[in-house]
Amino acid sequence: MPEIKIPFQKTAAGIRFKVKVEPRSSKRCIAGVHGDALKVKLTSPPVEGKANEDLIEFLADVLGVRKSSIKIVQGQSSKQKVVEVDGISDLKMEG
Repeated sequence: MPEIKIPFQKTAAGIRFKVKVEPRSSKRCIAGVHGDALKVKLTSPPVEGKANEDLIEFLADVLGVRKSSIKIVQGQSSKQKVVEVDGISDLKMEG
């Protein structure tokens, strides 16, 4: 599969990038790039923070980091989010 490239910013502890979430999907996956954001499909509903928890768990698996290394710094109640990942310096993932 091709490597997915999305814009990200380096932070003091890691990186920050935009994510567009599509909740209540039939499967959890990376659905490519939407504008300047990574598009992620999640199976959980956007209720009581379930989609946010699912997003953090999914990104931790994909990026190979601990869930505690990932924070949603913007858009907790929106489909458009900004995510910060500590402990990595580049954003590489397979589509």
